[in-house]
Amino acid sequence: MTAADLFLSALQSLRSNTLRSVLTALGIIIGVGAVITIVAIGAGARANIESVIESIGSNLLTITPGQARDGGAAQGAGSRPTLTSEDADAMKGIEGVVAVAPEVRGQVQVILGNQNWRTNATGITEDYFAVRQWKMAKGRAFEDWETSTGEKIVILGATVAERVFPGSDPLGQVIRLDRVPFTVVGVTQAKGQSSFGQNQDDVVFVPLKAAQQRLLGGRLIKPDSVQQIGVLGKDAKALDVLERDLAELLRDRHAIVPGRADDFTIRNVSEVFEARAGATQVMTLLLAAVASVSLLVGGIGIMNIMLVSVTERTREIGVRMAIGASRGDVMSQFLIEAVALSLIGGGLGIVLGIICSQITAHLANWPLRIESTSILMAVGFSAGVGVFFGYYPARKAARLDPIEALRYA
Repeated sequence: MTAADLFLSALQSLRSNTLRSVLTALGIIIGVGAVITIVAIGAGARANIESVIESIGSNLLTITPGQARDGGAAQGAGSRPTLTSEDADAMKGIEGVVAVAPEVRGQVQVILGNQNWRTNATGITEDYFAVRQWKMAKGRAFEDWETSTGEKIVILGATVAERVFPGSDPLGQVIRLDRVPFTVVGVTQAKGQSSFGQNQDDVVFVPLKAAQQRLLGGRLIKPDSVQQIGVLGKDAKALDVLERDLAELLRDRHAIVPGRADDFTIRNVSEVFEARAGATQVMTLLLAAVASVSLLVGGIGIMNIMLVSVTERTREIGVRMAIGASRGDVMSQFLIEAVALSLIGGGLGIVLGIICSQITAHLANWPLRIESTSILMAVGFSAGVGVFFGYYPARKAARLDPIEALRYA
């Protein structure tokens, strides 16, 4: 018999027991679908983390003040006002620094007529949007002289603009932040939620001097203090060197002698998210390995059914051998049946995995990433399962004695 004849004969045998064939392949279907879905979920999670890194700046270092102590009790990071605007200005002279963005933050009430909204206010300089890679949807960003003189102008986040100016253009309008009037000069593009679930668009931006002297000054321990400094580096590969240079500058400016703890903390934001992406990848591989157990179970099911099929078709095997079929033909037929059953299950599993991946990506609101390697591995594994678990039944069928097989009732 030719290979084509063997293949057609195997498909005909499977079609004659359609329900049993589908139930036998169910383990393969679930296993392949689970592996593809889990790998797609992991790839989507990594893509989501990459988009977060891109939105905050891949070459970004953040510097926060140290912690204060009250009666021996640590008050937490950032509770000690050790950073100032002058520190930020000094950082601009370090080689490899593209932009420096000091900032202060606080809660304010946005008021316009009978509209009001409680939101976060951030005092910034003109470099903030470059450091954070944040673009404007309407209007403009601050200019250098406006941030240095503390002009009473404001840029609205997308959420605040929608809440306070529903259906109208906010540009040029005067709003009150608490009791201080500010003129709207811009609206930022929507960024959505951060990786910590915070709405990044629920914010207003004012010039740093205006925040320090007119809006949030009473809440700052020092008039010139800042709560965070963002530093945009020129080269992501040289961030370690830049971090070391920034630390040396601050230790020198703050007169920290060798051996004493720093009164500031420098964080490489991209490293934090890359570590999270690595943990996500490890978890994805672990879950995919667990899901692969279904493929093993499916393979055992295929072997059991093929052994039953050999018993049921013993007389048929004897007839085939009696009319000239070789042991190799019989073995090839049963082996092809097992492989075909596995591949059909693998194909249905791929369809199931793609559907489940699309549903998961839609519910989680992150990019759909179905990797071709996971599909190829699933198909290859399916074929391998068919060969591995189909070999023993095929070998048993091929070794039957034709005379004894013909006598089988």
